[in-house]
Amino acid sequence: MEKEKNQLRQNELEELYQAIIKIDNEEDCKEFLDDLLTPQELASLSGRVHCAKLFIEGETYVKVNEETKVSSATLARVSKCVKYGKGYNKILGSK
Repeated sequence: MEKEKNQLRQNELEELYQAIIKIDNEEDCKEFLDDLLTPQELASLSGRVHCAKLFIEGETYVKVNEETKVSSATLARVSKCVKYGKGYNKILGSK
């Protein structure tokens, strides 16, 4: 049963990935995200992206915290992903 749930979740994630890569302009992206996410979810995601961009640009943890007011847990996660992950740097810029 657990394996079936994990497979279903993976299929759902793949559907999401495929939907995202079909977006080819900012207007379509805005419309898709407005339909997909609540205003709070959208604010949360955009806050993470902004934090990542600031970290990539070399801003300090303190400066990012002051500018964004994002929670320390979220900042720690974003910082870790910028340092050790692949996605933020590939999409937002390179180190």
